[in-house]
Amino acid sequence: MGWPSVSRSSARAHPEPSGVWSVGSAPASPEKWGPRRKMLLLFAAGVLSQYSLDVLALGHNSLQALAVRIVWSLGMVTSALLLDERAESSVRLHTAFQSAVASLSFAALVLVTGATASAYFHFFPCIPLIVCLLYPRDSTAATVSGALCGAGAAGLLWVEGRPASEVLLWAGVVVTVALIGAYGVHRFREAQRAENEGRLERARREALETLAISERRRAHSEKLATIGQLAASVMHEINNPVAFIGANLDYLEREVLSGAEVSREELAEVFRETRAGVERVRQIIADLRGFSRMDEEEPTECALADVVSDAARIARLRLQHVARLEVDIAENLPPVLAVRRRLAQVLLNLLVNAGDALEARGRHGSEVRITGRREGERVVLRVEDNGPGFPPHVLPRLFETFFTTKGPEKGTGLGLALSREMVEQFGGSLVAENREEGGARLRLEFPVSAAP
Repeated sequence: MGWPSVSRSSARAHPEPSGVWSVGSAPASPEKWGPRRKMLLLFAAGVLSQYSLDVLALGHNSLQALAVRIVWSLGMVTSALLLDERAESSVRLHTAFQSAVASLSFAALVLVTGATASAYFHFFPCIPLIVCLLYPRDSTAATVSGALCGAGAAGLLWVEGRPASEVLLWAGVVVTVALIGAYGVHRFREAQRAENEGRLERARREALETLAISERRRAHSEKLATIGQLAASVMHEINNPVAFIGANLDYLEREVLSGAEVSREELAEVFRETRAGVERVRQIIADLRGFSRMDEEEPTECALADVVSDAARIARLRLQHVARLEVDIAENLPPVLAVRRRLAQVLLNLLVNAGDALEARGRHGSEVRITGRREGERVVLRVEDNGPGFPPHVLPRLFETFFTTKGPEKGTGLGLALSREMVEQFGGSLVAENREEGGARLRLEFPVSAAP
């Protein structure tokens, strides 16, 4: 006996990129034949070669058995020539056709080799199971094969005048085996579907993890770029306390080594000034280090007054020679749910941008203001300046990634885009507008934290 076998890999229909099988208008050329077609041709040859088993079973040549095998093989070849492996409808049709051809051909083979006395007769219950193994993706194959094989076995027994109980027994056994095979096919498809879904879920999680890592690196790069813009101001700010620390040390060295008598009050004042200078340098370094550090914190309740204070301390390094910074945060402002350092990065980006806009104007009369108020169930922060504002053609594109009107030494085009993304991650919003009295305004809104 010979059966067209299709492995799991060859049984898989080839989907188009959209995930839906496209129906071809004509069979593919031989050099483009898929594994299913090649397997059909291989088993067509196998069916003919197994004619030798018929000779052994009968003890002589049988033209009838040979004719059945030729018809069986021609059915496989015809199916291979007409099959379009890319089309789901074509695959289903040919699967049902092959099941029918195999079952009918086997029944005919049993008939011409001795009917119920044939050596093949007792294989009737096995045929639906074999079909299920060959076509594990389609329960139709098991149904067709079970119905035809059950009818074939019962028909041969009925023709020979066997008792009705024996006829029904054989029909019931074949149909039961077919149902078991169909159930197995169904379970196989369910398991395969679950495996595919699990694979897709793992791929989705890996993609999300990769995206999260990319976002953290992008945010970290923007932090470093902002610190780079502040480098000159940081150097100047650190240089002042370092300068009078050095002067105080020179004074102490000169007075101590000279042996001159120095009042304790004067020495105490020198030490206080030196300690204040060291503390100022330490505070600047701590602010920069805390701001630049990458974090993976979960959002927590944070007071906006503290966040604004963190950002303002660093921003003053940039703004002290450009504009006056005013902070007006309402008392008892409710907390918001956010990552404190990331929210501080957003405010620092906005403040540095305001400083860049006011730089050409000069410090006289230039002002940057941060105000915080509660409006209903929202907490609103406004970052405003009295500079030139946003040009009309720039405003619609302000939050586009890599869009910037600054030179390459000052802007990456990521600051505002990242700021909006971070604010939206915390359930807030960030919009830009021009003030009626002149200047720019960035409005941040956050829902009041509902955390206990």
